[in-house]
Amino acid sequence: MSTTTIILIVVAVVVLWVIYAYNRFVTLVNRAKEAWADIHVQLKRRYDLIPNLVETVKGYAAHESSAFENVTRARAAAMGAGSATPAAQAQAENMLSGALKTLFAVSEAYPDLKANQNFLQLQKELGDTEDKIQASRRFYNTTVMTLNTAEQTFPGNIIANTFGFKPMDLFELAAADQAANEPVHVRF
Repeated sequence: MSTTTIILIVVAVVVLWVIYAYNRFVTLVNRAKEAWADIHVQLKRRYDLIPNLVETVKGYAAHESSAFENVTRARAAAMGAGSATPAAQAQAENMLSGALKTLFAVSEAYPDLKANQNFLQLQKELGDTEDKIQASRRFYNTTVMTLNTAEQTFPGNIIANTFGFKPMDLFELAAADQAANEPVHVRF
């Protein structure tokens, strides 16, 4: 084999590898964007269920207005954080989760409410939606971790830096926001 042929083969292999690596980054970025969109779909479902749940509980526990106001405020804040960074969205969602825990704790004090079919159905749907949100978050974080790892390891970091691919943020619970992990305390 001539030297020219060997050089052409080496150049072709390098060009093919660059094309493959670039396409892999594009695929990972698009997969992460899709996963982020899936989180928003599930959050939208959650936001739509909450007013129905609040109205159902409100009929039984009219004097618990602060719990309803907290849920409504937290829902509005979470909806407003929709296009924010994953960290800002996570903080807003954690506040909403805490407010919902309080609402469910209030509902425990009303046996008629716990037996209400509308309440039970809404509670079940909200629980199902929470499970879907967690699954969507896990998928997003796995995809982002794969992308970030590919961008930070050699030789992928050369392609990532050359073509301007940037690491993405994980969707995680802030260490300072441990209130979402604490049990809800209800006082009457």
